[in-house]
Amino acid sequence: MKNVQWVFILYALAALLSMIAIGFAIGVKSVLGILGGIILLFVIMGMGFKTKKAMRDKGLL
Repeated sequence: MKNVQWVFILYALAALLSMIAIGFAIGVKSVLGILGGIILLFVIMGMGFKTKKAMRDKGLL
């Protein structure tokens, strides 16, 4: 097994928390919270993919 890439675990946990936030916002019927959670999820996922591409280009993956 290769070394654990902790940065990707942090991105995954952040994405999970934003999904939980979306569910919570749905529960309290907050449209602003739902939209904020969705935007946050897209930003976190985008940063994760961007980091993965950069690390792959540098040969770190």
